[in-house]
Order: sequence, then structure tokens, then C-alpha cells
Amino acid sequence: MQKPSIPKGTRDFSPSEIRRRNFIFDIVKVKFEKFGFSPIETPSMEKLSTLTGKYGSEGDQLLFKVLKRGAKFEKAFAESDVESLKDHNFSDEALRYDLTVPFARYIVQHQNDIFFPFKRYQIQPVWRADRPQKGRYREFYQCDADIVGSESLVSEVELVSLIQEILNELSLSNHTIMINNRKILAALIASCNATDFFSSITVIIDKVDKIGIDKVVQELKTNIPNNEIAKLFQELFKLSDSQNDILNWLENKLLNSELGRKGIQELKYVVESCNILGVNNLKINLSLARGLDYYTGSIFEVVLNDNSMGSIVGGGRYDNLTEVFGQKNLSGVGVSFGAERIYDLMKDLNLFPDNLDKPSKFMIVDQSESTINGLQLLNFLRSKNVECILYPDNHKLKKQLKYAHSNKIPFVVFIKENFAVEMKVELKNMDSGEQNNSLLKDII
Repeated sequence: MQKPSIPKGTRDFSPSEIRRRNFIFDIVKVKFEKFGFSPIETPSMEKLSTLTGKYGSEGDQLLFKVLKRGAKFEKAFAESDVESLKDHNFSDEALRYDLTVPFARYIVQHQNDIFFPFKRYQIQPVWRADRPQKGRYREFYQCDADIVGSESLVSEVELVSLIQEILNELSLSNHTIMINNRKILAALIASCNATDFFSSITVIIDKVDKIGIDKVVQELKTNIPNNEIAKLFQELFKLSDSQNDILNWLENKLLNSELGRKGIQELKYVVESCNILGVNNLKINLSLARGLDYYTGSIFEVVLNDNSMGSIVGGGRYDNLTEVFGQKNLSGVGVSFGAERIYDLMKDLNLFPDNLDKPSKFMIVDQSESTINGLQLLNFLRSKNVECILYPDNHKLKKQLKYAHSNKIPFVVFIKENFAVEMKVELKNMDSGEQNNSLLKDII
């Protein structure tokens, strides 16, 4: 007999856990709507051509590809048959890796029905063929909010305010919003004549929170054939957390770089605007890279202070993502809330309200000769918006009461006669054990 199990990196959720996840989703939805975002949904599967080439080489390797219907790939394991190993021979679809690339495809496909700037939100699962570990799953939900069709940095400021408001509502106020700009990173790397290694460098420096500064510098020395890069980031990692010190260092470092000056200007606007609006937990982090290739401007990550979970929100500006689908000059910026990590954090920190597992208020035990009496009482109570259930089977009373106790139902209603609105019923308080006769209208 096969032992039941689920794939690694996936999870079952009990009713209690679903209620807690819905608590998160409900707050996120309310805030998204408050900030003027409208909901959309996209298919779980996208064409493989839609997804590949958008996430960098590492991201492409993590796509869950869908086998073509009727496809046979036994031959693909023959060493001499290299051609048959190519993706297009056995797969032309994949499960979505994130919600941003499908959204870019959606924008171009439905552009004639959209008024720009378009503010959308999306709460759906995504899939990654990743190595499962704490806080990292192969199937997980993302909660995305994006603004497309505007180059204004007001959008970045709005998203920072959105992040702040949602996390505060979820009792995760002890967080830091880290910000950087891809233009600044590109200019810094170009100043060392290492532009050809941009993707490799960003992947390495993005590990600093996981492996530490010394190991990042060592990886740069080992993997990038340019000693200036390691020296640059050694200097960068030694900077203080002061926004003014970092901006002054950048202005001196990138004095002759037009791209760098543009990035600094954008970063300063967002930081200064957020300071005026009272966002006091925004931190410039020049090692923040975000591993996805489509980012072109501001980038964000949010971590909970004194916690090793990793980022719980991420996002940034993308100027060219819709261009690959045929739509030029359409800039966008967005953020994604990692629902699974937020859920795990709130569970570990005991931040969920105690009343989420609210049971039915009444359980009806029909002791009359006809079960229709219990059904009529059930229907009447529900018409009055009373949460109630009817025990369906004619089991021994002890078993029925045990069921009510196990499900934390506070009251059991015994019905022994034909249903009538003015009837008397026997009411048992499951906590105190007290039992008495009451008019039906009095217990509602």
C-alpha cells in the first residue's frame, strides 16, 4: 500500500491555517483597493516563450515545464541525440514563475481595453523548481501590486507607503524597507569596466545577507576577472547607514557618469519624499541587486529586523519588459508580497488574532421522530444569520456531544417536537454543562 505524501516544497493547509492565510489576504486586498489597484488574474500556465529569457539564466532553470500532450521523451536521454534534449521538442508551456512577466504579457495583449496608468493587483500562486528550505517553497502565493504606463517616481513613493501600511496592519511594523537603483549599480560596475559581467556580479552581491561580506568579496575575486570590482564593493560595504553619507559617496564616485547621476537623482527623490511622508524605516542598500534581469530603476526589498527569514516583500521599476511582447515605451513599477513567508513569520511570532477559529455558535441535535424538524430549525436560525450546524446522524448522544466539544461549539440545541417559531428548545452550555429550556426567540 502506498503511503500518502505530497511533493517537497508544497504544503497542505488545515481549516485553521486557511483562516490565518485568508486573514493576510483580506488585509492585503483591502489595502490594495484603498490605494486604487484593480484585480486581475492570469492562467497558471504560460507559453514557454513568454517566460524564458526574462529572469536570467538561474531563473530560467527554475521553470516547471509542462510536457506536451502525447510527447515521448525517452529518446532525450540518448547521449548522441542532443537535438531531442531541447525544450521545444517536449515542452512549449510552463507554470508561471512569477506574476510580473504574465502581467506584462497581459498588458500588451489587452492594451486596447486598458486606460493608462493602469494599477493592478493580483493574488495567485506561482511555481519554482527550487531547492526547498525554510521560507522557500516550490509552490507559493504572491500578492502583487503594479503601476504601468507612468514614469513618475510618485509611483515608487506610493508603493513604499503601501508596503508600510500593509505590514503595520499585519503587526509587522519592525521591518526595514531597503532601496537601491539599478542605474546606480550599472554605473558603478561600468566604472570598473566590467559591464559584461553585470548579471554575474549582481547575482553574487545579492547574496551578502546570506553568506556575509567576506564571502561575497571572495566570490567576486574568484569569479570576476577584474580586481577593481572586488575593491569597489569592499569600499561600498564599509559605508555607514547614513543616507547623506551614501549619497555623497555616490556623487563623488559617479561624477562623470550620466547614467549614475540619473540613478542618484531618482534615489534621492524617492528617499527624500518618503522622509517627508514620515517613512522612517527606509534604508539605502547599495548591495541590493534583485536577481531578476528585467529591473531597470528603483528596486526594493523588505526584511523583518532581527529575523533570518529573508525578504518578505520585493519589487522594482521595469522599463523594457513589455517591449519583448511588442509594446515599447511603457514603464512599470511594482512590489510583490511573499504570502508564505509572511504567514510563517506571523505564525512563529504568534501575531494572528485569537478569534480566527470561530466555531458555529449552535449545534442542533434532533431527537424528534422526523429529521425535518431539525432541518427546519437549522433553516430558521440561518435565516437570522446565526452560525449553526445540524448533527446529521442518529448516533449515541455521547458521541454527538463529543463532536460539539471537539469543534468548540459553545451551545447544543435539542429539538424534540414539531418545529415552530414560538417553540421551546433544550439548550446545553458546553462550557458550564448547564442545561435548561428556553424559548427559541430568546436564544437567537
